[in-house]
Amino acid sequence: MADATAPGIGDIDPQIIAGIPDGELADYLVWRERVHNTNISEKTLLATDFLNHFNEIVMLVEMVPDMPEMIEDCRMWEPKGYQDHFRQSGFSDKELAIAAYEHVPSKFKVPFEDTIVQMNTVVLATLAKLASLIEEHDPDRLRLECQLSVELMNRVAQVANGIIHGTTHVMEQSEIDAFIGT
Repeated sequence: MADATAPGIGDIDPQIIAGIPDGELADYLVWRERVHNTNISEKTLLATDFLNHFNEIVMLVEMVPDMPEMIEDCRMWEPKGYQDHFRQSGFSDKELAIAAYEHVPSKFKVPFEDTIVQMNTVVLATLAKLASLIEEHDPDRLRLECQLSVELMNRVAQVANGIIHGTTHVMEQSEIDAFIGT
């Protein structure tokens, strides 16, 4: 039996439904009800907890200018898929988050996955740059690079957060390419 307080189709912002293909809509509505009253977005079926994976590396990079030895902890960071993150997390609704991911409408899933690829690219490029600057013993450039990198990582994370909450805005790949020098 459905939860009497669960959202119905009439409760959905028309902009959220717009762009969800008919073949995905019925499935989306079922899963939207399943994630109701959890820490998973009813709009997108995504959870912001995934961004903790990136928040960790941002915090480590912020420490590098004052503690260059933190680069070793940074190097232990690896890209992780959404479902893998939850398999290894203590998130209370992790099994639901893992299952719901298979039902995220492409309207949200494609820009979300593209943004995560961008974030991984930025992080890996940052780690390579920082390691090089540490070897060069250039603390001023190291501090500047950390600051610029953290700003860009935070911007990409904000885009991912927005997608999780129902927007489809993504960063321009040219911004990422300019940062990594391609």
